[in-house]
Order: sequence, then structure tokens, then C-alpha cells
Amino acid sequence: MSIPVLTAVAWPYANGPRHIGHVSGFGVPSDVFSRYQRMVGNRVLMVSGTDEHGTPIQVQADAEGTTPRELVDRYSRVIQDDLVGLGLSYDLFTRTSTDNHHRVTQDLFTALWHNGYVRTEKTLGAISPSTGRTLPDRYIEGTCPICGYPSARGDQCDNCGNQLDPADLINPRSRINGETPQFVETEHLLFDLPAFSKSLASWLDTRTHWRPNVLNFSRRLAEDLKPRAISRDLDWGVRIPLDGWQDAPMKRFYVWFDAVIGYLSASVEWAQRTGDPDAWKQWWCDPESQAYYFMGKDNITFHSVMWPAILLGHNGEGDRGGEVGSFGRLNLPTEVVSSEFLTMSGSKFSTSRGTVIYVGDFLREFGPDALRYFISVAGPENQDTDFTWDEFVRRTNFELANEWGNLVNRSVSLAAKNVGAVPEPTAPDPADEALLAQSRAAFETVGAHLARSRFKQAIGEAMRVVGEANAYLSHQEPWKRKDDPARRDTILHTALQVVQDANTLLTPFLPHAAQKVHEALGGTGVWAEQPHREDAGTSGELGTSHSVLTGDYASEQARWESTPIPVGRPLARPTPLFAKLDPSLGETGPSWAPIQTGE
Repeated sequence: MSIPVLTAVAWPYANGPRHIGHVSGFGVPSDVFSRYQRMVGNRVLMVSGTDEHGTPIQVQADAEGTTPRELVDRYSRVIQDDLVGLGLSYDLFTRTSTDNHHRVTQDLFTALWHNGYVRTEKTLGAISPSTGRTLPDRYIEGTCPICGYPSARGDQCDNCGNQLDPADLINPRSRINGETPQFVETEHLLFDLPAFSKSLASWLDTRTHWRPNVLNFSRRLAEDLKPRAISRDLDWGVRIPLDGWQDAPMKRFYVWFDAVIGYLSASVEWAQRTGDPDAWKQWWCDPESQAYYFMGKDNITFHSVMWPAILLGHNGEGDRGGEVGSFGRLNLPTEVVSSEFLTMSGSKFSTSRGTVIYVGDFLREFGPDALRYFISVAGPENQDTDFTWDEFVRRTNFELANEWGNLVNRSVSLAAKNVGAVPEPTAPDPADEALLAQSRAAFETVGAHLARSRFKQAIGEAMRVVGEANAYLSHQEPWKRKDDPARRDTILHTALQVVQDANTLLTPFLPHAAQKVHEALGGTGVWAEQPHREDAGTSGELGTSHSVLTGDYASEQARWESTPIPVGRPLARPTPLFAKLDPSLGETGPSWAPIQTGE
């Protein structure tokens, strides 16, 4: 039975190009999951976009001598290029600066306001003495008043996980220029998170299938909820639809608040583009639908506590009740799929410290599937994982090229040379039947892991089939069976069938290579569809051009099942699937990459 599956992917911030640490958290895992769900026949809606509002954008624009609009226009396109190159199959990748996003954010806020889950309060706001602008909480650093961690941010301590107020930090300082911020009284809107203590706790108690790190962290947060500001003193962001606030030149929604609403606004925009404005409701209002949110662990708070609370408030299901908002009753997350950090030399990727490998540079040098494979098989799924060039080269050469690439090349080459087509099998022997049975059984095993976002286990099982097929060919030696063509052809047919099965199993992970293998096996047409960019006209307050990523994934042929390979289909000698890397790259990486010191 086909079900609607929403894949909600964290929104990359449009203040610079993305590095491989970013896409190891939100990018590759969400695409592997979505491609699998489409292959089993579910109706997938994969949405995201560039997060473009807030003071950090203004700060970056000032640093580059440009305007916020010019900055986000430029970096949104850079990020889109990287995500297209990586093959992330978004149904819609849009932007938070669109008129549609502003309108949806304002409508959802209005429901929270009417239900009494937002209040005004005079608070202390941090101001930069040198510029007079608001300093965002994340740009203030100091000592945590709870655990004593010396580098706590103004919104949250990464050491103890507690929510913070920048005014509570000990020895606060600006992360922009080191100056001590001034705290001045200003009126803001506060989201009344304590009014969801019971409803959030009850809902989290039903999330027993979540990854333990996500569930335990979320439960701790829900035990000590504090009101959270949802407005800021700045002129770049979504306007606040209240009398006295709507036309205020320096009042906008806090960027975290409008960013999480982007999942809904992107779905609404996608529906409008299809010509059926209500199409989004099957993913958001159908009780049978499922919603999976993908991000790095530094975003758990916003997706497992803040966003569910916003949805409960809109639905009138917080501790104070209320009426259902204008969008109808909206579904809460089925699962929050959070990855840990991909590190380098034991430290987080950091542009400012030069510890960074940009996605664009990586793709130009090595292509998409080598990176997708590394993230899937050795990425930070359950714990922080150190990226090393040595490990990347080893896995590319010995697993992708030697194991998978070699299996495809020698199976197709032998069949093309000896028969010129897919051979016809005769009587199979036990070795043939055992390999085919293992290959067919892998669909259930690998599929079960993918359905639970267990990507390492899934790709491990798929590669196990590849390993068994290589061992089978080496043992059966079809190249020595010239005097027994019937047996030779049976062996080659068995190998080609398993190659086709393994290609299907690996398609969610390696969609670009999967297309090549499909063609090497004599297939035609699109096996695994890739995303593309489309012009979406003009949007936003300044009426600037707007482009999106999308794709027609219903046209692809890949389905999650073992299908018989057609006997007699013509075959030609294939080109190598993966090029081996120079082992010396494992020492320092390419010339453009930062040197890993191992410290």
C-alpha cells in the first residue's frame, strides 16, 4: 500500500558554500532514504531550501561589502549547484525569502497568537556597541552559568545542552569582533514553550523507535522548557503581522522560527507549482502519512521540541488547548533522524579555522558517488566520525573500484566477449541457486534497514552480496569453461542477475553509478532520475529572480525488487565504473585540501 512520506531536510544557511560535514548530516542520508521510499512505491515529498534571514546574513553581507539580498542570491545558487551535483532528489528546494514562505510563516504565527501561545515581553537584547545592531544569540559567546563551559553560545550550551539567554552568560563577548555586548531593554515576542510541557512529554513518550541519542536529549529538554524569543530587532527577515509590529522598520521574526516553518511553506509552494494548491495536505493532514526530518545533531532542539510545539500550538493541542489553525490539523514528526558530526583531525569542520572541505571542490575532483558512498558506509550516523583522506582513498579503491566496479566490469565483459548478449541459463547447480537466493533475500534485509534510516547496516548488507558474487565468479571460473558453453553461460547469467540485483540495492546510495550499470546491462531510459534547476520567476520584497531544484522522479525505472534480466539483451564491453585514486592522496589529500595534522 502506497503511503505519503514527507522527507523534511534541514535548510542550509545561505552565508557561504556548504562543506562535506554539512551534507553528511542533512544531505546524503535524506536522499538515500527518499530514493528507497520511492523505489518501494511510496509517495515521497522531499523539501527544503536555503535559510536566508537573520542577523548572521547581515553580518556576512557587511563583511563582504554587499547587501543581504545580493549575498543570499549568490550563495543560494552556489548551494543549489552543489546539491544538484551531489544528486539530492528534492521535489522542491526553494528559499525562505519568497513571498509564499513569508505568507505561510505569518499565517502559522497568527494561529499561535490567537491560541494564546505567544506573548509580548520586555527583555534585554544584546547590541553591538560599534554598529548599534542586534547581536544574535549564536554570535555571543561566554561561560555557561550552569556547567562552566567556557565557549557556550548565547542560545544554547553545546556542552550541557541547556537553553540559555545571552544575558546569563558569564563574561559575554561578541564572536564577530570580541567586544562586550551592551544589553538594552526591548519588546519582543516570546513563544510560551512551558505551555507545552505536558503535551510535548506525552508525545515524546510515543517516539520509542527514535534513535536513543535524539530521544534522550529531547526528553531532557522537555523537562525544563523556557519561553523562547521569536522576534528580533533587525530589518532583514519576515515581517510580524500584528498592529504596531507589521510596519516597524526594525522588527522581524527570529530566523529559527521562520526556518522550521519552511518545511510547510515549501510543501505549499510545491503544490502550487503542480497546479493543485491543496496537494500538500496529503503529506501534512493525512493521519496515515509519515514525516521524517533529517539534520545534524546541533539542530535536534529545533526539530524535536520547538517545531513540534509550534505544530501543537497551531493545532490547538498544547496544554491550554485552542482552535485548529487555518492549515487544518498538521502532523507532527514521525521521526527526527539526526546524525552526529563529521570531523577532521578530531575537530568540527570550520571555515574560519581552515578545517573545511567544500562540496563543490570535492565533486569536481572525485564526483558525487564516491562521497555519497563514504558518507553512507563510514559517516557520522551514530557517533562523531573523523574524515581522513587515507580512509576515503582506501574505501574508494578497495570497495567501490575493486569490489563493485570489478564485479560489474568482469561480469559484463565476459558475457559480451563470449556471447554478445545476456546468456541463456540451463540447469543451475546449488552454487548458482544459493547466490541467487542470497541476492533476492537482501531486498528485505537491506530494505528493513533503510526504512529505519540505518544506512551503514543497509549498505553493508548490499556490499555483502557484491562480495559473495565476486567470490562466486572466482570459484566458478567461467573463463575456463570454453569446452562447456552451457555451464559457462549459466554462470555468467547468474552473475549478471546478481549484478542487476546489487545495482538495485545500491541505487539509493549510488544513483549516478546505478544509471551507468543499468546501461552496461543493456538497459535504456532513466533508471535513477537526477534533480535539476528551474526558473521560478520573481519573488520577495525586492522582486528578485527565484530558482528552485526539482525533478520528475516518477519517470525513473528503479523499483525495489529483483527482476529477471532479459535473456538475449545485447551487451557491449563496459567502461570502468570507478577510477582508482592515487594512493599518495591518502597522505595529505589533493593540493586544494587542508592538511590533516592528526592533532
